[in-house]
Amino acid sequence: GPTFNVGVAQHHMAFPGSMTLRPATFVAVIRDWVNSLAQHGFEKIYFLNGHGGNIATLNSAFAELNADVSLGGHGINQQRVIPDCVQQSWWLLPGIYDLCKQLYPQGHGGHATPSEVAVTQFAYPDHIKHVPLEPETAPSGRFTHAAQYREKFPDGRIGSNPALATPEDGERLVAAAVKALIADFRHFLNS
Repeated sequence: GPTFNVGVAQHHMAFPGSMTLRPATFVAVIRDWVNSLAQHGFEKIYFLNGHGGNIATLNSAFAELNADVSLGGHGINQQRVIPDCVQQSWWLLPGIYDLCKQLYPQGHGGHATPSEVAVTQFAYPDHIKHVPLEPETAPSGRFTHAAQYREKFPDGRIGSNPALATPEDGERLVAAAVKALIADFRHFLNS
């Protein structure tokens, strides 16, 4: 299916080169995609997510689609059923989080994690760079907007030490994620 390479990431906008969509724009695009595929007979749509900032907005899009049918709004034929939509984030697939904690009992964190970096190192081993990190493990905490994110996490890391990553860990993570993804997708198709 199609890929969507720009998501909801307004919290990263204090980092030059970042791009984001407003949540309402993201919801509108997902609704249009699902409605388009519904017209062609799709009954189930599986969204594989790669960014934590998209989770709530994807769920909002699904809620809006279901409200369109339930409430009969926006000119949608109430006789038509919206496809069953589900989203799964790769790092939340069964067994993946546990593997991350096994590989990185300390310093995994929530952004720029060693698991994310390891997967990238596995995919692009010729592009691995080692840079000193200060502090080794970044601080953790909450944030609400881009300037606050940049102030609290100046290098973008949240609670993580990506220097722990290795391409070998990335290979293990990819293999486990593929296996879990196939099982999750099959379960979705058969449910």
